[in-house]
Amino acid sequence: MSTMNQKTAKTLSVVIPCYNEELVIWEVYGRLTSLLDSFMQKELIKDYEIIYVDDGSSDATLRELKLISEKDRKAKVISLSGNFGHQPALTAGLTAATGEMAVSLDADLQDPPEAIEEMILKHYEGFDIVYGVRKSREEDTFFKRFTARFFYMFMRLMGVNLIYDHADYRLISRLALNEFKRYKEVNRFLRGIFPNMRFTPGIVHYKREKRFAGETKYPLRKMLSFAVEGITSFSNFPLRLAFILGFFNFVAALGLVFWTIFTKIQGNAIPGWASIVLPLYMFGGIQLMFIGILSEYVGKIYLEVKSRPVYIIKESFNFDKPL
Repeated sequence: MSTMNQKTAKTLSVVIPCYNEELVIWEVYGRLTSLLDSFMQKELIKDYEIIYVDDGSSDATLRELKLISEKDRKAKVISLSGNFGHQPALTAGLTAATGEMAVSLDADLQDPPEAIEEMILKHYEGFDIVYGVRKSREEDTFFKRFTARFFYMFMRLMGVNLIYDHADYRLISRLALNEFKRYKEVNRFLRGIFPNMRFTPGIVHYKREKRFAGETKYPLRKMLSFAVEGITSFSNFPLRLAFILGFFNFVAALGLVFWTIFTKIQGNAIPGWASIVLPLYMFGGIQLMFIGILSEYVGKIYLEVKSRPVYIIKESFNFDKPL
């Protein structure tokens, strides 16, 4: 690989949200700093900072991060006042990043840091956002593969623009990062926000590794909640679908009226069944579904109107010297 000229090389911020990652945090630090130091030797980057965001961990993650920040001035720590979630924590880190480009990376090491080198080279080719995309899902269980495929297909069906098999492993230029800061919504779905910027996407494929230690922070319950968040934050298709289904339900109800009259004339009608049972099930079920869809959007409006902070920083370390 050819080295970059020091005049063209840029500074890099690596943002790592952390939640109960005490078992892996030192491994992340060692592996990442060794890699970034080698980038500086190659003149691929001028300088770097690593921003760890503790998302209200209940274990010793914050204590270990403080030790790292005392050891290394390039390691910066943001401690949130509580558990705000992965997307707000990542937003906090990206907002604080001072590099000319930033990479978001999860702390579990499933997304290999070594792919950052190819991301940087892609950025130097002119891409403002470079997405890390998995090569395959062979290591996943059948259930995980099926639900992941369904998630991406369903999101696209709902009109949400996503990068297939991309999570939150990406490089962002300073231009894109500044534009990201203009997004003020409380309901954060970063996988939808960055494609929504319409920058020509750069793609880097990588092989996803097994979690180094600890447990996944995204069980099925959270994944379903994440999908609902993405759909209702970026698509009004469910509301349009409610209108379409309501129209067809009205047409079906008219057909039911004619069928009831015809059956009555034939003398085969069961008294009260057609006029009570069928409409009860049909209209009741559809109305409940529509109320549920509307409540999701009303809830989103409620949160956005209040404009509460996406996150609250309790304390931070080593931010006195920007890159």
